[in-house]
Amino acid sequence: MSGVSDLDHVAVERLLGRYADTVTRRAWDELGDLFLSDATVHIDTVTRPAFTVTGPTALGEFIGSAVARFDFFEFVVLNVVTLPGADDDHVTARVHMCEQRRDAATGEWSTAYGRYLDQVVRTGDGWRFEHRDYRSLGRTGADGAVFPHPDRGSTVDTP
Repeated sequence: MSGVSDLDHVAVERLLGRYADTVTRRAWDELGDLFLSDATVHIDTVTRPAFTVTGPTALGEFIGSAVARFDFFEFVVLNVVTLPGADDDHVTARVHMCEQRRDAATGEWSTAYGRYLDQVVRTGDGWRFEHRDYRSLGRTGADGAVFPHPDRGSTVDTP
């Protein structure tokens, strides 16, 4: 198995950029162009039980309801590290991100920070998310907190 090529790394970054743009614009119907139809997303916000959604429609419904209270919402990719996947058509991506948001009812601004471990697959239509594993790392605002980082202390360069 070879490493991740520069072209594949850039293609994965472009997929992540399209995801950030889609979520920021709340264009849920466009998630189908970014995810396999049976893709799974495991969500651990730390402050509630973890759960999994399957497919881009269910993901859009979940995110849509979660951000409905914000009159400003922007998803920002902070850092992307790509690592070889199971074969040359799979890549693992470790992604740190934040959400800038403002609660419409209170006017309060907050920022949420998190980490995704993504399994991305090359298809005939380009790279698509096959599985995402999200974990909150911290947030500001009224419910602000810092959560233990799952990778802290690890000396292994793989997720």
